[in-house]
Formats: sequence, C-alpha cells, structure tokens
Amino acid sequence: MTRCCLKGRSFAVPGRGGTPRPAPVAPGRPVRKVVWRLLIGTILQRKGTSVATVRPSATVRELLAVLAGLNIGAVVVSDDGLTIAGIVSERDIVRRLHERGAEVLEAPVSSIMTTEVRTCGPDANVDELRRTMTNHRIRHIPVVKDGRLAGIVSIGDVVKSAIEELETEKAHLVGYLHG
Repeated sequence: MTRCCLKGRSFAVPGRGGTPRPAPVAPGRPVRKVVWRLLIGTILQRKGTSVATVRPSATVRELLAVLAGLNIGAVVVSDDGLTIAGIVSERDIVRRLHERGAEVLEAPVSSIMTTEVRTCGPDANVDELRRTMTNHRIRHIPVVKDGRLAGIVSIGDVVKSAIEELETEKAHLVGYLHG
C-alpha cells in the first residue's frame, strides 16, 4: 500500500507510486487529470526511519568517522536522538576546513553545525519537498513527527521516488493504450 494525498486527504492506495489507471474518456468530453501526491511517510516506509545522530559535544573528527562508517552525507546533531539541535553535512565540514584549517577537526560539532534546520512531517508532499530542496540547495531534511525525530530524507530518496512514480504512470498508460 502507498500513502497518498488527494485534495488534502491522506489515504492508502494499492500499488507502487499511487498513480491511478486512467479511466476511459467518452468522445467529446474533457479529460480530467487526477493527481496523486506521494507523501514523505511512503519514502520512510521503504527506506526505514533510522537516523544517524551525533552529540553537539562530539568532535568534528568523530563526526567524520560516523559519516565515513555509515557512508552517508549528513548527520543530525542531537543530545538525545529525538530532538534536533542542528545538522552537519559534508559540505559544512569542507567549508569550515577551508576557513579554519585542520584545527577544526578537534572542534565540537556544535561549532560547525547548521542550527536553523528545515524539517518536514511524514504527511508532507514529496513534490513540494523536492522544490524546497532544489530552491534552497538542501540535500538532507529531517522528518519530525509529534516534535520528535522520525527519519531523514535525502534528495536522492526524493528523486528515486519521482522516478518510480513516473515509471508506474508510464506502465499504467501503456497498459491503458494496449488494452
């Protein structure tokens, strides 16, 4: 089942991507397009909800070990693993290394983290989040539910879901055209 949203109402739809099969249209009648909106919660169901976190007091060197060990591009900064103090990406580290040199490796993560973190909820629309990520050049957005960290979505996750949705829509259209 895929969680979708139509006209602000969330519901489950069988199949991948949540795109409906087009209905036959009577000659002379206008075609009305139905748009399903894939939700962030659907991406989290597929990829999982685990989020790598580090404490604000951890050193940048320790942060690098987490990034390298998990082969990821960003880590949420949190004292308790549930609330968000900030976020640090590879890009943040590279910029601070350029500005401050190698001594930044022994600095606390809190000194280089982004503190104004954009977040979304599991009921957020994937298309809207993709636009936000593109317009603001953000590659990782934590997902928050009931004030607690519930997952993280990368631009790669969002693009992958868009490709899957397009492939599903194409299959439905080809099936419709071929009977």
